[in-house]
This record gives sequence, C-alpha cells and structure tokens, in this order.
Amino acid sequence: MSGGRVVTLTANPSLDRTLVLPGPLTRGGVARLGTSSTEPGGKGVNVARVLAAAGTDVVAVVPADDTDPLVTALAALSLPLVTVPTGAAVRTNYTLTEPDGTTTKLNEPGTALDAGTRAALTRALAGAAEGARWVVLSGSLPPGTPADWYAELVRAVRGTGARVAVDTSEAPLLALLAAGPEAAPDLVKPNSEELAQVAGTTEAELLADPAALRAAVDGLHAGGIAEVLLTLGGDGAVLSTADGEVWSARPPRITVRSTVGAGDSSLAGHVLAALAGAPAADRLRRAVATGAAAAALPGSALPTPGQVDLAGVSAQPGLPGSVLPEPSAARPVPAAGRDVP
Repeated sequence: MSGGRVVTLTANPSLDRTLVLPGPLTRGGVARLGTSSTEPGGKGVNVARVLAAAGTDVVAVVPADDTDPLVTALAALSLPLVTVPTGAAVRTNYTLTEPDGTTTKLNEPGTALDAGTRAALTRALAGAAEGARWVVLSGSLPPGTPADWYAELVRAVRGTGARVAVDTSEAPLLALLAAGPEAAPDLVKPNSEELAQVAGTTEAELLADPAALRAAVDGLHAGGIAEVLLTLGGDGAVLSTADGEVWSARPPRITVRSTVGAGDSSLAGHVLAALAGAPAADRLRRAVATGAAAAALPGSALPTPGQVDLAGVSAQPGLPGSVLPEPSAARPVPAAGRDVP
C-alpha cells in the first residue's frame, strides 16, 4: 500500500533558536553572532515538517495554547495540527553552530503537564490515529511526566491499526522497553549512545564489538519490536528487522553545517519509504539520505525531497565493516498485523 496519513506527537515541543558563531566557541569569551533564526521544533514536529514537505498527509499533535508562537509558526507553514492547551508558553531551545558544523544544544526543560492534560493528549492522539498508517512518538517527556507514559500511549493507539515508531532516550526509553511486548512499538530509533545505555555498556565498547551490537539489537527484537533503526551519525545507520534482515548504509559526502534535526529527518525518511511499500534496504537508504540532507543545512532547517541525495546512498547486508553470524533462531517473527511492510 502506498501513501496514507501519519500522526506525530511531540510531548515537549519547542521554539528552536539557532545562534551562528563566527568561530569555535570560547568559554568565558564574547562572540559576535552571525544571522540567527527561530523555527518551530521538537522531534515530532521536525518529523512532521519533513513528511509534509514531501507531500505526505500528516497531522502533528502538540501540547500548546492556540495563541502560542509555536502554533502560530506551524500554522504559517500550513502544517495540520491538533493542539491541547496547557496555559503555559512552549519552551525555547538554543543551538550554537560553529563553522565546522560543531553543534552545541542548550535545551530548556519544558512545561510540566498535569494528569488532565496528559489524558487529553492521549485522547487527541488516539482520535487522530484512527485510519492512520503510522504514529510517531518523539522526543523527551516534560518535567514530572511518568517515565512510562510512552508505553501508555503505544497501548492507547494499538487498536487503531497504525504502526508505531518511538524515538526517545534515557528513562522514557528504558521504561518503554521494560513495559513488555504489549507496549512494544513497531519501530524504535536509538542512536549508538542510547543503544549502549539499553545494553548496559559504553558506546565505545558497543561499537567496537559487532557481536555485542548484534546482541543489543536482538534484545530489542526479543521484546517485540519489529524494526530497529540505529543511527550512527556520520557513519550512517543500520536497519534490523525481527525476521532477520540487517542492512547498513553510509551517508553521501556532505559538508556538515548543523546536526539539528538530522535524526528526526532520518526517521521521516524511513516512514516515507515505508508508506511507499519499499523493502528494508530502501527504507534504510531513504533514512540515511534524508538525515544527511538535514545535516548539510544550516541551523534548524529541514530538508525537502529535492535536497535528498538518494542515489548517493547504497545499502549493504550486515553491520558496517563486519560479517554477521546467522540470525538466532530465538529471534521472533512479528505478530500478525505488525509485519514489516
């Protein structure tokens, strides 16, 4: 099946303020900034914006008052929204970018959501998800939100028939994985640092040992997750499916200008390819190419299809630079209705 609606939830949205430095950041010094910009952001919002630029039917669900500058900015982009009022301003995140592409993030914590607002967001998400092909839950949780809220949201939308992707880290990711198969999303998108945290090791140790990396990914599949999109920054990404496919891909040659939104763009690229019914290798190629296109743009800018160099990315079976063992017989086949498209 090709096409279909995508719904994103950004529980902790932001206005992303990008400050362009003339040279390397000097702690305690004075920097005369170049051109600065402010964009509506948050990880789910970024995914929605990339999908919308590609012509996808997408709806972004956000906790924000209708008069909030975030909502005004998204309305100006004609992005369809479902809002749940909070009575407080959306946070501002600051990105410092240096000429060599080095990116420093300063993120405000965001507005705490009370139980009533969280319940309203759950209802809004479930309503928007009816008839959708994908639901994407992205980013950190606001202060005071129970760490297992993503697991609750996955269960809330499971009956809609939509496939669910989650991109989060730290306590929310660990709580999601601990919630068991009934709360397992169809896809998770960890980076190598997040996967190492899940595996109880360091990022360096994980990347130095293909067997440990494979075991960490297999552990996610054993918990009921059908696909793992592991992003590796400048080294590309890996896509693993619960039926035993493993592919790796490196990005095309680019000049990195800012890494803000690159991971979100990778996830959007995967969803775009999945909506088109692409096989796993091509879903990974689209993810890597879209993420690289974002990294080549300044500040918080997000890529359009014309900026994505899909021809510059090829996918190879296995982990990068390694020969994988045969898939373990213990790796589960996805349950009916949750198979990889």
